[in-house]
Amino acid sequence: MSVTKVTVNGMDMSSDVTLSGTTPTLTIGDAGAEDAAIVFDGNAQDFHIGLDDTADDLVIGLGSALGTTTHMAFTEAGEITKPLQPAFGVWPASEQTDIAVNTAVDIAWGTENYDIGANFATPNFTAPVTGKYQLNVSLYFAEMQIDSTYYNLRLVTSNRTYYSLFNSSGLDTTSFQTITLAALADMDAGDTAKVVIYIGGGTAGADLPANNSTFSGFLAT
Repeated sequence: MSVTKVTVNGMDMSSDVTLSGTTPTLTIGDAGAEDAAIVFDGNAQDFHIGLDDTADDLVIGLGSALGTTTHMAFTEAGEITKPLQPAFGVWPASEQTDIAVNTAVDIAWGTENYDIGANFATPNFTAPVTGKYQLNVSLYFAEMQIDSTYYNLRLVTSNRTYYSLFNSSGLDTTSFQTITLAALADMDAGDTAKVVIYIGGGTAGADLPANNSTFSGFLAT
């Protein structure tokens, strides 16, 4: 292993340091109850890798102070958490009634269960970085009109629209129904995703009650 500068007990070594031998080992800490970290002193941003002795976690984070802004944590049991990873989960705060037919209608999401990164503002989720986002939709209809031909659930992103089609022409009475849709969507930074319903024909009488439908997603990779 080579580094440009090492500080040991307050003494700076400005030349490279090489660990050699059959099983070279660098030990940081002395088994005491204290945190231990390696700090990367950058120009614009510092980062650290260290042992959070209180939580017994190995953490990677922003800044020189261990535990202040943890980006990734490895527990002693092997779980890996990413507390700042973009993720959201929302549902309607109020009932959306008599949804118009033969037109694309945005679903309004008034309640946020969680919104890590503050990237959701109804009706849109906005991707903070370029990546693949797992997006999930479930629409629960308390009333579905039998004279409509179909219900077309759409997940509309800046790059592509994903569809889920429900044939309602075979219903013999107004009905409770759930339509779902999931996609691993390719999104660029600043792209948006929203949920749209298009009801083909019939009477404008379909209702989405509060709290029963959901829209969620997270940055997968």
